[in-house]
Amino acid sequence: MPKYSHSLTSKLPRTGTTIFTIMSKLAAQEKAINLSQGFPNFEADERLIKLVGKYMKKGHNQYSPMPGMLPLRQTISDLRKAQHGVKYNPESEVTITAGATQAIFTAITALVREGDEVMVFTPAYDCYVPALELAGANAVYIQMKAPHYKVDWEEVRKKVSRRTRMIIINTPHNPTGTVWSKKDLEELDKITSDTDIIVLSDEVYEHIVFDRNKHHSCSGHKGLVSRSLVVGSFGKTFHVTGWKMGYICGPEELMSEFRKVHQYNVFSCNTPVQLALAKYMEETEKIEELSAFYQEKRDYFISGLKDSAFTFEPAAGTYFQVLNYGGISQKEDTDIAVEWTKKHKIASIPLSVFYHYPIQEQQLRFCFAKDTKTLKRALEVLNQIQ
Repeated sequence: MPKYSHSLTSKLPRTGTTIFTIMSKLAAQEKAINLSQGFPNFEADERLIKLVGKYMKKGHNQYSPMPGMLPLRQTISDLRKAQHGVKYNPESEVTITAGATQAIFTAITALVREGDEVMVFTPAYDCYVPALELAGANAVYIQMKAPHYKVDWEEVRKKVSRRTRMIIINTPHNPTGTVWSKKDLEELDKITSDTDIIVLSDEVYEHIVFDRNKHHSCSGHKGLVSRSLVVGSFGKTFHVTGWKMGYICGPEELMSEFRKVHQYNVFSCNTPVQLALAKYMEETEKIEELSAFYQEKRDYFISGLKDSAFTFEPAAGTYFQVLNYGGISQKEDTDIAVEWTKKHKIASIPLSVFYHYPIQEQQLRFCFAKDTKTLKRALEVLNQIQ
């Protein structure tokens, strides 16, 4: 290929390759146990797989309606009503998306303007800020600190301004595994009430909470629901991250603007998968069992580390466990993550990459959404690191 001969100014000059791509590639090169990128290494329910094939064979292989197949939107509406007490209109307030990341990007693109301020809580999942930069908005950062990663609501109040257009929240939280409390949502409601601030709530791990914790959704808060867009993920719920299927719920006025961008972003999503999910979700047992399923894995993982050199707070949700290696090394987490992948053949994600300014707290994130054989091998490796 000839070299590009004209000047080019990047719209994302500070953005490189995502850490998930880097660490998964390194794990493959080193034949390491990959606990870095967040995906299960076990199969989805065979019934769900067969349902997709069934709808393909029945000829449902063309475009779906732009907002998504109505049976699936109706199922989501019913589930939100049962779990959070709010009735979203499936016609105008629920949209199916090509994964949660697309939903988040589209919401930001549709609702945030150049010069707006958007509040981001760090450590933050890495897809938020690039979307803000492309929209010409300014991120305002609120730092949550180890080991509990709680929000300082007084700092939030001080940083809210007349230019604050949106606040992005994430609960259960990736990468830390923490869960927002009812009080957190009440504080958020106080700050945003009587304002034009929109809340974009990333709730992709909504069904994965532990130790009798409760997922407090913006959908279930009578004040926040009217000014929030709530994002969910079928990939996280049904162990099919590669399908890239998600959804977003919100009041019609916000959803109308969302769909204006969505129709030119992806237009529509995989038709047979949508129909399969709608049919599969008629029975909710798998969703109801999800927290217990992953808590068993979390408990197995952390119990296997009780005599290790790591310290940690047990994850309250998600399928990630943060481990502090400060008793082993004071090296930067990005260096340790690479070093251990090469030397010990175990891959993780350094937490410092999720901050605006890298903060060294000697924390690594490990994904325990793996089969028992893989977790056992990982524990053997981690216990040998001193």
